[in-house]
Amino acid sequence: MSGPQPSQPRTVAWLPVAAAAVALVLVVLLVAGVLAHLGTRASRDEKAGGLGEEFAYELDELAAVDPKHVSHEQTATLELALAEARGLAVGPQDRIYVAGDSTIAVFGKEGARQSEIALGGQPRAVAVAPDGTLYVAMEDRVEVYSPKGTRQASWPSLGDKALLTALAVAGGDVFAADAGNRVVVRYDTQGKLLGRIGRRDRERNIPGILVPSPYFDVAVGTEGLLWVTNPGRRRMEAYTFDGDLEVSWGTSSFAIDGFCGCCNPTHFALFRDGRVVTSEKGLPRVKLYDEAGRFKSVVAAPKSFDIEARGLDLGVDSAERVLVLDPSASQVRIFTRKAAE
Repeated sequence: MSGPQPSQPRTVAWLPVAAAAVALVLVVLLVAGVLAHLGTRASRDEKAGGLGEEFAYELDELAAVDPKHVSHEQTATLELALAEARGLAVGPQDRIYVAGDSTIAVFGKEGARQSEIALGGQPRAVAVAPDGTLYVAMEDRVEVYSPKGTRQASWPSLGDKALLTALAVAGGDVFAADAGNRVVVRYDTQGKLLGRIGRRDRERNIPGILVPSPYFDVAVGTEGLLWVTNPGRRRMEAYTFDGDLEVSWGTSSFAIDGFCGCCNPTHFALFRDGRVVTSEKGLPRVKLYDEAGRFKSVVAAPKSFDIEARGLDLGVDSAERVLVLDPSASQVRIFTRKAAE
């Protein structure tokens, strides 16, 4: 045949395109399958506190604590009647403040419920100034309430990525732990933004805060340092208010003195003498360290909690009782040092 044959060029041109398209579809399906597998595993690991199925058979053994390490015993319980309790703070006169649902529940030192402060949304954390002013962390912003529960201010949103999980007040400063942006935001008491602390900075030898799950805590010590959890690195860190990293300690380990799983410790509280009490998820337990980060004792062993317990926010009152928020039980559990034998 001497005439043109248009079908051949079309077929030759189409084959590489078709092959490329098929290959692209296969790659997309493969990637989707991998992502689905990883997503399922991530979800499963979060439910197991980041330990994963391969460690499930070891939980009973790991949960066992030699009684010689246990320094405290539970001596009181506050019933909260909250569907979702998220934050705990100890205020003036040892009043106990619990953030949950759409309220702040206020209890006296002995556990009597004194009042409730109605909020316009779901709080994630609360901090109380010496004069009784309440700073409440909503998801993306801080709100300020008078001691009687009147809202005085709502500070600007920190953006769509923000996820506030803890607050601390010291003098003229307010610090908000932002798990979404992995920084601590520093304000003055009027809501003016003063800086961000904890971002990765090689020149300042700051490795950065890793927050694999929504647990990120903050408090100010009596030495004037800002203490934070760095859960992805399984350690505690202390910064100056200007953002210099001064102190860090912690060990990634299944041993009683270490922190295990994907992201621990989740919460902590400070004693006046610098001792630190921490809590963990996955293997729920509360432990006590000295001011240099050396393990001292177990306040509450894993058997004290449901294995799925998480969000164990902490407080310490003037009598050095350790207060543990247990959201799964909707309780505040109070632990007191055992009497010396």
